[in-house]
Amino acid sequence: MDYDIKDINLAEKGRLRIEWAGMSMAVLKSISERFSKEKPLKGLRLSACLHVTTETAALVKTLKAGGADVVVCASNPLSTQDDVAASLVADDEVPVFAIKGENHETYYSHILSALRHEPHLTMDDGADLVSSLHFIALKKWDDLEPTVREWARNLPEEERNRFLSNVIGGTEETTTGVIRLRSMERDGVLQFPVISVNDANTKHLFDNRYGTGQSTVDGIIRATNRLLAGAAFVVSGYGWCGRGVAIRAKGHGANVIVCEVDPLRALEAAMDGFQVMPIAQAAPLGDFFCTLTGDINVIRAEHFLVMKDGAIISNSGHFDVELDLKGLSESSANRRPIREFVEEFTLKNGRSVYLLGEGRLINLAAAEGHPSSVMDMSFANQALSAEYMAREHATLTKKVYPVPFEIDQEIARVKLKSMGIEIDTLTEEQERYLSSWEMGT
Repeated sequence: MDYDIKDINLAEKGRLRIEWAGMSMAVLKSISERFSKEKPLKGLRLSACLHVTTETAALVKTLKAGGADVVVCASNPLSTQDDVAASLVADDEVPVFAIKGENHETYYSHILSALRHEPHLTMDDGADLVSSLHFIALKKWDDLEPTVREWARNLPEEERNRFLSNVIGGTEETTTGVIRLRSMERDGVLQFPVISVNDANTKHLFDNRYGTGQSTVDGIIRATNRLLAGAAFVVSGYGWCGRGVAIRAKGHGANVIVCEVDPLRALEAAMDGFQVMPIAQAAPLGDFFCTLTGDINVIRAEHFLVMKDGAIISNSGHFDVELDLKGLSESSANRRPIREFVEEFTLKNGRSVYLLGEGRLINLAAAEGHPSSVMDMSFANQALSAEYMAREHATLTKKVYPVPFEIDQEIARVKLKSMGIEIDTLTEEQERYLSSWEMGT
């Protein structure tokens, strides 16, 4: 079995941490038990490009229980938990290609290893796997990373075509990946159906809001050990992830400022009790900054230059493009690492700002990512969407699909049951009333 991880001897530590996470993942456990009996993914090769965490390990075990032949690579260079990668290799015989802190070249060589698996199903978090697959098939050499490009160009035409023809469908975990996939669909280049797990209510209402909120603030605090109470905390982006961070920062006593481009979201933020203003106005006020927009260069050189001496900047969007790191470097006279996950940039104006986690996902760079109980629902959506794709792919076209409503509802029901919560059911009279247009007062 081929794999590339940091140290196989970390497996025992990873095994215990995976067990601990699994205790809070009752929905995925119930799916795994059914998958073990029914084998809905039997005979299918599945390549997963995900954050290699304890929760991901629980998902991978579920997919294997369903009969899938799984290969895993990292979806971010800093998000891998090396002990988890070791346990998946040693205990579950899953080929894993992921090392925390891997450089750009190694990151894409690992994606290439997942592509060589010639998957029938893809499972992505950020769409790097799917986009690389399409670049190869469509011969978009200039868009391929050099590591992948050199290998792909030397492939015989027949073998290159087989890469794409094998794939029956995929799933996508996060907002950034869905944005890319919908762009591919609009441009007419998407070559197979993909289910947007991110759009499921049991995903974004909980994972994005509560998971990102808690884990991002956790990562900032772990990296800095600074007090949030009384500080000005600037949140760029008020989608579900931004809302979660704003709520959690407020809960720590911070004075939260929200920056938005969408008038509806800005209005929501204002009515939720937050100050709302452009980033140009917020830049001189903030003690902490965190971007969660999915867009590029949200905080730029002109903003860094007017920040307070000692301002702390971070990102919790998927890619490290939300902070203008090139502009930050060019605006600086000196830079140095000052503690783990914290780099000091001394600006040419004499002030210093502090970048966390290289501008990558701070909740995974400096912390452990989302709590397992919330990832239980997200990864239940992944597992059941993979099953749905395996069963229904022939009826689907080359577009981005939502998670079926029935899957979303069932996950919520099972999660409530696992929490010991019961809810009401409609009476026959209530059902008739809701389905009738004749009945009024």
